[in-house]
Amino acid sequence: MSYAITAILRKLGMTGLSACLLCHSLRAEEPELVNTLLLTAFEQDSPDVGWYVQNDNVMGGKSEGGFDITVSELVFSGNTNTNGGGFSSIRSQPLELDLSDYAGIRLTLKADGRRYTWSLQTDARWRGRRINYWADFDTAPGEVNVIDVPFERFLPQFRGFKLDGPKLDRSQIKEFALYQYDKTDGPFELRLVSVEAYVEGT
Repeated sequence: MSYAITAILRKLGMTGLSACLLCHSLRAEEPELVNTLLLTAFEQDSPDVGWYVQNDNVMGGKSEGGFDITVSELVFSGNTNTNGGGFSSIRSQPLELDLSDYAGIRLTLKADGRRYTWSLQTDARWRGRRINYWADFDTAPGEVNVIDVPFERFLPQFRGFKLDGPKLDRSQIKEFALYQYDKTDGPFELRLVSVEAYVEGT
């Protein structure tokens, strides 16, 4: 099945971003590859990935976190406590994304200056258990951040421990997640505007 890719223009303050509608899998037979692929946003008719919360209480931690969705953004906020797991996260429902032709993930957000982590999941496993691929990114407080996270920066890990492999398979993205896990105590807030996949050089 061939999906029609339609470009749309979205604005945040004085910042204009080119975007396109979500398709579950960008197929090789598409006549042209768009510069960005919109994966999720929070305006009317934007793709919804079914976010849910997972905090470190699943492993006995004491951090708190959650999210609210407004007209144009998702507000991820809470309080991290390193006396335990030390993290809060929000995760998507299962996905079926082929991002083989893209170079990385582009995040548009406003945050508090803390370091955050973007996570991807495929079918890859370590000792029979599914692993994640993590990439950290820094934020500048009080301003709109457009942050490109190349796929080559995503490293395999299991429960916070780095692994030697396998390498990320961009054709089988099954889930993504956003973590506050910078090993610092205290409140956090990140306002997520959009998530896109981008083509190298754009």
